[in-house]
Formats: sequence, structure tokens, C-alpha cells
Amino acid sequence: MLKVGSSLLAGFADQAGGGLDPRYAAGLARFIAEARAQQREVVLVSSGAVAAGRSRIEAGGNGLVLRQALASLGQASLIAFWQGLSPVPVAQVLLTHDDLRNRRRYLNARASLRELLRLGALPVINENDTVAVDELKLGDNDNLAAAVASLVDADLLLIATDIGGLYSGHPQRDPSARPIPQVAVVTPELLDAASGGAGALGTGGMRTKLEAAAKAATAGIATALFCGRDAEVVAALGEGRLHGTLVAARSDRLRARKQWLRHAPASGCLRIDAGAATALHDRGASLLPGGVVAAEGEFRRGDVVELRGVGDAVLGRGLVQYNAGEVRRIAGRHSRDIEALIGFRYGESVVHRDDLVLLDRASEPSQSSNGDAGPGAVTELPKEVLP
Repeated sequence: MLKVGSSLLAGFADQAGGGLDPRYAAGLARFIAEARAQQREVVLVSSGAVAAGRSRIEAGGNGLVLRQALASLGQASLIAFWQGLSPVPVAQVLLTHDDLRNRRRYLNARASLRELLRLGALPVINENDTVAVDELKLGDNDNLAAAVASLVDADLLLIATDIGGLYSGHPQRDPSARPIPQVAVVTPELLDAASGGAGALGTGGMRTKLEAAAKAATAGIATALFCGRDAEVVAALGEGRLHGTLVAARSDRLRARKQWLRHAPASGCLRIDAGAATALHDRGASLLPGGVVAAEGEFRRGDVVELRGVGDAVLGRGLVQYNAGEVRRIAGRHSRDIEALIGFRYGESVVHRDDLVLLDRASEPSQSSNGDAGPGAVTELPKEVLP
């Protein structure tokens, strides 16, 4: 997961209205391409719509309603900007925090992002500024990036800034300020020390980046803060080296998720055949409709369900992608028949491997095992950070 702020994209940084400039974005685009070449999936959260919109129309002022209109004007330009730097198709995804608080919309967004990654596209996410009044007013793309990192089960959140990470003081005002290579915990004192204004074109300063890192940490995701204006720093990322600040994850993401799935109340049960049970255990696969024998209970999409085999033993638990009635209609059928049977499809699996925990063995399906494609991201970087 990579978040890029408007201060790295806007042209003529000292003069509002300069549109979008590829001077720094080109290096970040190369990093994305290199990560994808290494079989790492990347989701991009990008600001810059307001700056792009301001270059298309003469409009003085900086009021909230005006910024909403400018964001609407500039969104198409922002996507075209990234498409011009990307060798793969770019997909626009507009989200608000409400999309991530509402369970149904959360699951729909997650399914769409997974499908885009499976198709080989680069999802470019931005806040839906035209309707997200509070988010635009607060400049919350940093925190949105943390929420989306959790949504796609990212291994690492990268936040590109216009300075080299976190310092002991303001590097432009304090000559004695020293870089801080690692942060174990984001404390209230650290947040207070990081408070300060953002650039003329940006809305989030270092405090919002640390807030985002703290939220990602609680989800088991480390955050790397680095200078997106330094070509050497950006190039080093592709080699697994961070010149910046690493905010550590507070817990193991997969372990925390598995523990929750183990103990969350189940709303129903899926009976699966022997072939499906073997695929789950031996290949780390998702549960496909062809392996489902029956659905018991009344559950909704996103509920936790138990997986039982031929006997009555519980083999696993997971989040179901379809409600009970839909599962009954697609049970035993091929994934390609889902849309013909129920009129739509959220994906080809009934329970995705990322949302599954097996109860009768110590090891769990690996994110990189053979099976249905699921979100992955940079994993080596946190292990090879340079001070």
C-alpha cells in the first residue's frame, strides 16, 4: 500500500494552481512497476484532485465548497496522470470513511479491490471529496490509507512525504534536528511533537501521518515514512531498504485476524466435501462453491460461519461472501455459474482464504500458497530497514 500526497504531485509548489507535475511521481511509478515485477501487489492512495482541478479553471479562494468542486473537476485528470505513468491499466476507486464503516459497503469495496488486483490493474484510491465533507476538511487521506491497508490486508503501508521521515525537531527550522529511524509505539507525546502545518497545497502534516501509522500498527501493519522527492531514497525501496522512519506494527496481523476468527460467534455452518477439505489443508485454497455440500442456518454476507466436513468435526471458520440463500443456490456448482444462478457475483469463492482459519492444524493457509489470488504487498521491506 502506497500513499502519495498532493505536495509530491502539484506543479509549481510555491504557486497554487500549477496542476500535476510528474517530476517526483515518475520515480514512485517506477517503484510501483518494480514491485509488481517482483510479484508484489500494490494499491495506491493518491491525493492531488484539488490541485488538478485548480489548474483547469480560474477560481480564487480556498473554501470547503470550492475545494469539493475542484476535486470533482480534477479527479479525471488525476487518474489520467497516473495512467500516463503506469504500464498497466489504472482503476479509479473513490471511497469515504463511511464506506469502510458500513459492513456491506466494506465487503463490496474489498471484493472490488481484490478483483482489480487479480486482473492486474493498479487501483488508485482517493477520497470521494465531492461528498466527504469531513474528510476533505480534515485532509484525511493519510488515515484513509491506513483504513484501506487494513481493508486489503496489506503487509506494509508506505507514506511518501516531502521530508525524510520523522525528525527530533522540525528539520527546516531546527538545525540540530536528527532523523528518527524507528518508532516502536506512537505515543500522545510524539503526536503533539509532530503537530504542525502542512504545505500550501497539502492538508495533512506529519501528525496525520503518525495517526495513520498508529491505526495501521493496531491492525498489525508496519508503516514506512520516506521522502518521495529523493530519487535515491525511492530507488532504495525497490531493493528493500528504507531511508526514513519505520513505525512498527503492534501485533502480528495474520495471527490477530486468525484469533478473532477462531473465537467470533458463528452465524451458520457450511458442510464441505472431502475434496474441498483437502484443498483447504494442502493447498491453502479458498472454499469454492463446488466444494459446498449444504448451508445450515441463516447467515448474511460477511458473517462468520463454521466449516464442517463429512463428519461433524469443525474443520475451520471464516467470513462468508454470500448469504445463506445464495450459498444454497450455488452449492456444488462451478464458480463460473455463480452469476447465472443468482444474477451477480462478489467473487468466485464462498470463503476466501484470507478470511479463513483452520482449527485442526497449527499452520494456516499461506498468503502465497496456490489457490485463489488475494491481496499481497511488500513483505521484505520491514525486515531489511537501514537506519
